[in-house]
Amino acid sequence: MSETRTLILGLIAGVTILLGLPIARVRRPMPGVRQFLNASATGILLFLVWDVLSHAWAPVDGALGRYHDSHTGLGSAFGYGALLAGGLAVGLMSLVMYERYLGNPRRPATRVGPGAMAADELAGRTSTWLPGRRLAVMIAAGIGLHNFGEGLAIGGSAGRGEIALATLLVVGFALHNATEGFGIVAPLTAQGERPGWGFLLAMGLIGGGPTIVGTAIGRQFTSDALSVVFLALAAGSIIYVIIQLVGVALKNVHRELLYWGVLTGLVAGFATDAVVTAGGA
Repeated sequence: MSETRTLILGLIAGVTILLGLPIARVRRPMPGVRQFLNASATGILLFLVWDVLSHAWAPVDGALGRYHDSHTGLGSAFGYGALLAGGLAVGLMSLVMYERYLGNPRRPATRVGPGAMAADELAGRTSTWLPGRRLAVMIAAGIGLHNFGEGLAIGGSAGRGEIALATLLVVGFALHNATEGFGIVAPLTAQGERPGWGFLLAMGLIGGGPTIVGTAIGRQFTSDALSVVFLALAAGSIIYVIIQLVGVALKNVHRELLYWGVLTGLVAGFATDAVVTAGGA
């Protein structure tokens, strides 16, 4: 398959993330709807953590299997394991430190109008952005790292001439990304904020764009080590976001919506992943 056609496959897989973003433009959804959307996004992200970590662990598991069969030593297993642990630590703790940096009271607040103090208090006195918007950016970044790994799989399959598998991966990942777009904007709907189209397009670029980049790189070469690093980074950042979303959900009155929403998100994640699994990917 030519490089142009391979990139088109990556574009198709990544661009569907835009399908779930416009829900943030709905005017003043009911509080119960906002809570359910936030909880559903949590369920989707929980599925993504399982999906990402299972793929990141595969090289470690394979190396341990080869050691068990007396084919190699433990060096590869320790190496992949260190990359996995390091990526998780960087992905999670970098966002923790970033949050601490934003919340540093010694940093001056930015006041741009009568309502700026309220916004700054909510955003750690460092930005006019509300917490929901910052959280949406973090979700998009974590999903972008995850989608980079998906792009590597698409590009690698196309580069090896496995056209049927590459096409199946595109279909499955495209369905996946449609639900991920919804997960990005859930914190915004939970706060009742209506972002502009420019912001939503930027979130689509951050979350879906890495699919194309990963496709281009994956077509040229494959690297288990590179894949483990990016998947671990994605898992760490998504874990941070899940904790934030659960914290928001626990403040709501209707606690049962959290459980129903998480269940719905998990089911949606596994349902879309079934397309890829059915193809033996």
